[in-house]
Amino acid sequence: MNPSTPNERKPRADALRNRERILEVAKDAFTHAEGEISLEDVARKAGVGAGTLYRHFPTRDALLESVYRAEVEKLAEEEKRLSESMPALDALRAWMMLFVDYIATKKIIAPALNSMVGGPSKLFEASGAMIMGAIQSLVQRAVESGDIRADIDPLDLLRALVGVSNVASAPDWQVSAKRLVDILLLGSRPTTP
Repeated sequence: MNPSTPNERKPRADALRNRERILEVAKDAFTHAEGEISLEDVARKAGVGAGTLYRHFPTRDALLESVYRAEVEKLAEEEKRLSESMPALDALRAWMMLFVDYIATKKIIAPALNSMVGGPSKLFEASGAMIMGAIQSLVQRAVESGDIRADIDPLDLLRALVGVSNVASAPDWQVSAKRLVDILLLGSRPTTP
């Protein structure tokens, strides 16, 4: 080994599994907690020791940020998977449905995100770029296939879905938002002369 090259090892498979399990349990805890969550409880429910949790996530903010970031990364990765496995319009619709679920998770954990030291603005900025990249790719593909008009702005589709979530006070706002996906896509179809 070259002495000037740092020894960078890949994390062990069990360490990766532990990390993923911690993130799953923490997401559930952050989205269903009535108040402050105990990191020790997260570790216990994930089946790992507190030391393992703190080795991966030294603070509550680090864990919360990682949960949020993992959700955004999953949403961005779904764009690729859906694009490879579905026709353009179906992939766009499926991704928009997942986006509604993402909004629901974000709404629930937003108070915790807002309590982070320094606030969540940089985190939201980075996630916004990933989300925009995903929907722009899906919309471009749907435009190229002739399924939607070329003048559709991907950001308008996101704004409409976020808007429904922000004005909806009823617990079933997600049902309305998912109906809105079909309405938006129907309204985005090319007009016939």
